[in-house]
Amino acid sequence: MWWDIAVGIAIAVLASWLLLIAALIIVRPKAGLLKEALRILPDLLRLLRRLAGDTTLPRGVRVRLTMLMVYLAIPFDLVPDFIPLLGYADDAIIVTAVLRSVVRRAGLNALERHWPGTPNGFAALCRLTGITAADRPPLADEAPHA
Repeated sequence: MWWDIAVGIAIAVLASWLLLIAALIIVRPKAGLLKEALRILPDLLRLLRRLAGDTTLPRGVRVRLTMLMVYLAIPFDLVPDFIPLLGYADDAIIVTAVLRSVVRRAGLNALERHWPGTPNGFAALCRLTGITAADRPPLADEAPHA
């Protein structure tokens, strides 16, 4: 009886991990963009900390960002480094997915407001995450497009 339960749990954990791998493959950025991610990494980490501390952002966004920072701080990865293509890219992929969700919820202006780096670095961040000007909510003085 206990053996069946243990095998069932092991199969469920393995299936969940395989689904995570498939999701990471689907959302991964292009290879050239991963190099840009490494270049802007220090600014990106400061951005995450600033966004997580901004009490004007929705609580769900701040919780997501805090969980992301905890994930980045733990010494082991969900995807071991020996797995081709994803081993070293899983952190960048997860950061990309979280930032996309932050922009959908809080808007691109929040990222721009807290970005500590150069405009070129911000442009690289937008390319990495697939964020475009269309993701920006209209400013108060802009008329909505008809």
